[in-house]
Amino acid sequence: MKGMAIKKYGKTSPLEEMEFPIPTLRDEDLLIEIHAASVNPIDFKNRNGMVKILYTCPMPFILGNDCAGIVTKVGSKVTKFKIGDRVYSRPPKGRSGTFAEYIAIDQSYVARMPQGLNFVEAASITLVGLTAYQALHDSLKLTKGQKVLIHAGSGGLGTFAIQLAKSMGLYVATTASDKGYELVKSMGADEIINYKTEAFEERLHDFDAVLDTLGGSSLTKSFKVVKKGGKVLSVSGIPDRRIASQFGLGLLPHVLLTLASSPITATSYYYGVDYEFLFMLANGQQLKHITDLIDQGVIRPVIDQIFPLSEAQKALDYVESGRAKGKVVVQIRE
Repeated sequence: MKGMAIKKYGKTSPLEEMEFPIPTLRDEDLLIEIHAASVNPIDFKNRNGMVKILYTCPMPFILGNDCAGIVTKVGSKVTKFKIGDRVYSRPPKGRSGTFAEYIAIDQSYVARMPQGLNFVEAASITLVGLTAYQALHDSLKLTKGQKVLIHAGSGGLGTFAIQLAKSMGLYVATTASDKGYELVKSMGADEIINYKTEAFEERLHDFDAVLDTLGGSSLTKSFKVVKKGGKVLSVSGIPDRRIASQFGLGLLPHVLLTLASSPITATSYYYGVDYEFLFMLANGQQLKHITDLIDQGVIRPVIDQIFPLSEAQKALDYVESGRAKGKVVVQIRE
């Protein structure tokens, strides 16, 4: 099968089309014929070697962390799916590689596609959908009437997170440029801050939580808008030592992550606001909940551009540029 892979870690390491064997199945695996896969920041972070402290991958390494396709083969203990099912998934750690024609995934990480979506639309949902769901429901535990700031509302994660937050009855503020204003407004954002002309930390106050998708100075300034006892959750900042525990890492990674995250930890203590880094985990059951929301018309996918598999490098570059409004998808099959 064809797959777009890197031969070594590094920002300049290109995605190359290579031939790989079709994956063999474990007892509870599905073999999925991939029709589309979306591009996410974790893909260029993987290529750059930014998550090597959490896990390393054998080379050559196929990039891609979510997909939609058709089940073509099932393992001997598969009970939830059958050949021909249209499914989508975020593979678990250690079994990624969706910029390819096939992938084997345990059935517990897979869900049936929403009925009204095509493969491209479905592929755009899984990783950002699970990230938003775990951020707003599991980590932040927000309830109706609370206020959340979602950074970069016109991005792939932002567009989904705003819609999910509104479905939960939350008051949503977001940052966007002039070009993204109408998009985030259509998603339901209550308050929109033009990050090019306004300082969100001066305009917003007494929020219950922030979902940070940017890291850097935006993350640091986010503590100023949250009331004491609130929480800042980041998917782009510095991982804290809880991630080392989550991944079962040894003493040295614990120490390194503690040292690296100490400035942001000190900031959280200063403001009396909790800080957490979210590393989203694959979860087929939660993906079923997301399917229900989409089938009910509560959430819709937002697609920016579609690239063929052979142009996966261009798709990766486009996402890394930060210009995308909504999701960027690699289409493997029509």
